[in-house]
Amino acid sequence: MNAGIVESFAQMVREKGMDKDVLEGIIEDIFGLLVKKKYGEEAVFDIVVNMDKGDIEIYLEREIVKEVENPEKQISIEEVNKKGNTEELEVGDDYVETLDLASFGRRLITLAKQNLNQRIREIEKDVIYNEYSEIVGEIVVGDIYQTKRNDILVNHNKRELLLPRSEQIPFERYRKGDTIRAIIKEVKKTPSGPVIIISRSDNMFLQKLFEIEIPEIYDGIIDIKSIAREPGERAKIAVESHDDRIDAVGACVGMKGVRIHAIVRELNNENIDVINYSDDPIILIQRSLAPAKLKQIELDEDERKAVVSADNDQVSLIVGRNGVNIRLAIKLTGYDIDILREETPLEEYEEDMELIDLKEELGEETYNLLINNRFDTALEVLKAGKEKLNEIEELTEEKIDEIIELIKSQYE
Repeated sequence: MNAGIVESFAQMVREKGMDKDVLEGIIEDIFGLLVKKKYGEEAVFDIVVNMDKGDIEIYLEREIVKEVENPEKQISIEEVNKKGNTEELEVGDDYVETLDLASFGRRLITLAKQNLNQRIREIEKDVIYNEYSEIVGEIVVGDIYQTKRNDILVNHNKRELLLPRSEQIPFERYRKGDTIRAIIKEVKKTPSGPVIIISRSDNMFLQKLFEIEIPEIYDGIIDIKSIAREPGERAKIAVESHDDRIDAVGACVGMKGVRIHAIVRELNNENIDVINYSDDPIILIQRSLAPAKLKQIELDEDERKAVVSADNDQVSLIVGRNGVNIRLAIKLTGYDIDILREETPLEEYEEDMELIDLKEELGEETYNLLINNRFDTALEVLKAGKEKLNEIEELTEEKIDEIIELIKSQYE
């Protein structure tokens, strides 16, 4: 019976990666509780667990007396003789008895098993928590085994990893059975066990992919200085080379873009702009807003603000589709960037446009107001300016600004 119990514990050690000495200590504690429950809290005992031999030995030590006053620590000479002791023991000697597990009864043995299972589960939780806490920030590869409404569950070395919606790449499709790469972002302790959170949208995932694909980054020749991401859409990354012979951007992009393309494919075709880092914030802002051409940059380093001046036709490039370019530049540089538009002189507009061609954009009511006040073309409205348009009672300041911006946008 003892050998069977120990073998089952030894198997747990092998399967769950538990420390053998820790498990031996747990077994000693649990069987110590059994002895105390049966023989009392003051009982003197010794438990020897030998995982290699597959054996548990329990020794109970009591003093031999004529009349027992404390049964937890004493045993009568009469009872010793009844046990058929072959040694010549006398009153005052210590009597050491080897206890058989079966003598504890089924109820106590069942209790011991329950306590053991609970302690082992706690140890297993600690093992998992420590194992993954040590690799936070590293990439792991697993298989998707369940897709929920918001979360994805991934199997990694028989451990469950959680990919929440907030850590997924938007519009990326996840199918059961697919292999997936992600970064260990966080390990949380909960009453039900550790929760291992992985991420594909975190900046660190992009950084680790660069380290894998670009040996110069892994070797420390090129440093990643800053990363800004809108996962699944676009990213900017600033890099710096410590070797004058190596072009940081060229090394990251690779011959015919082979290195960067491998990362782009992994990130569901996320566009990645790689720029050379500079300690000069003006140069860094200029590079981060490429391909737009800027006229001037005014900095407030204390407030971490920048005002960039550019021609009207460059504003859309600075802002980018849905504002993504300027948002990423703000994240990358750490400066709050405002745009100061350089107005195009009216004489530089190449051709005029009939207002009827803009009727749909202006709206019928606004179009009729302008026509009724003898504004027939787009340039006539622009030349009139706010002062003349203010004479039209039905137009508010806000509406006038809207009309002027709309007409100017037709020339961009």
